[in-house]
Amino acid sequence: MDKANEKKLIESYASNYITSNDSSQQRLIRELEIRTFKPYINKGRALELGCEIGYMSELIASLVDHLDIVDGSEEFIKQTKKRNIPNTDYFCSLFEEFKPKNQYDSIFASHILEHLFDVPAVLKMVKKALAPQGCFIVAVPNARALSRQLARHMGLIDSLYELTPNDLRGGHRRVYDRVSLNRELESAGFVIIAQGGILFKFLADFQMDKLIDSGILGEEQCEGLYNLGHEYPDMCADIYAIAHPK
Repeated sequence: MDKANEKKLIESYASNYITSNDSSQQRLIRELEIRTFKPYINKGRALELGCEIGYMSELIASLVDHLDIVDGSEEFIKQTKKRNIPNTDYFCSLFEEFKPKNQYDSIFASHILEHLFDVPAVLKMVKKALAPQGCFIVAVPNARALSRQLARHMGLIDSLYELTPNDLRGGHRRVYDRVSLNRELESAGFVIIAQGGILFKFLADFQMDKLIDSGILGEEQCEGLYNLGHEYPDMCADIYAIAHPK
């Protein structure tokens, strides 16, 4: 791994995210993730891999005693610090190089694995940093989201697993489905205790944003799409897994 180039790529992604990606759908998904994860979150010390602009960091911090946040982007950390979250410490580091000094009751990786240069190395670090009964809480964009399946049938993509221009702009290196996510975690020595999907997603990101912003998708409709996700996890925007170290 070229560390200097990796840092440059991360800062480029951060700049693009801050100017274009803080969307209504993304905020909704973060809120629904926390709602889904809450029964598994241990109250003690937590670690969040990747803070973006701190929206989810704020939600996590309200549920734990202390939150350590690590991100490879100085800009993301700067943006998150503006929220003045009281019970947090920050570490600017590539995940592949981060050496935790604590053991954690919960570790969060929401929209992280698809970006990593070396997934096995990061999962090894996470497993070592988790307390014996700690929870690793993971969410990734879903290759089989209904919106992606629709795009394939429209001829916009040839495969559900190809990296789209939107993926590449966001710094994605791979696309997961539930099977590949589970295999990745299990091969790294985790036992999956829960899994599923977040938000039944039938249209592209920009279309979902417009529907939410216009009120066409109101609170009742979004709640319905969340519940539909329980029935059809493979058609959701995100898939998630909750895991213990083996």
